[in-house]
Amino acid sequence: MSKGHRVGYKRVSTTDQSTERQLDGVQLDKEFEDKASGKNMDRPELKKALEYVRSGDTLIVHSIDRAARNTVNLLEMVESLNAKGVTVEFVKERLTFRADVADPMADLMMTMLAGFAQFERAMIRERQREGIALAKAKGNVYKGRKPKLDAEQIATLRARCTAGEGKAAVARSLGISRVTLYRLLNGTAKGATR
Repeated sequence: MSKGHRVGYKRVSTTDQSTERQLDGVQLDKEFEDKASGKNMDRPELKKALEYVRSGDTLIVHSIDRAARNTVNLLEMVESLNAKGVTVEFVKERLTFRADVADPMADLMMTMLAGFAQFERAMIRERQREGIALAKAKGNVYKGRKPKLDAEQIATLRARCTAGEGKAAVARSLGISRVTLYRLLNGTAKGATR
């Protein structure tokens, strides 16, 4: 019987953050990396990682909050992976979940830590709403984050994509996510907010 793959998943919230310290020194056969919010499971590289792993593989994530900031999503992901014979390991918390080994204490720890991650995300959003309300009350017009790309750059990215250049390469060269690139191409975004 062949040994399973050790598959790493890394995530940061924005393109200007680095995943370099995540899984540093951990031996991996394959890696997937997202630069996207952990608010939900709709992340392209996470989806690829979940599709890639097979029975006998181990999905290794730096910490619980890198996988999900929603308790239900995290528990469903781990349960689903275990059901198909995939072990899930969270390095920072030193927690490992396998289908063939029941560990009620590890389950409790994962649930609590996921709850804290979800709480932290809710607090960040609440502080953001309060800051916007305060700015508006002071007479400041809140327009959201300043677009990263100007009209000329947006026209250039559209031309490059129309010419057949790969969308991932175009997005990387401009420092934006592919999601933002698609929004700009579809006309649903004014600038590169991520």
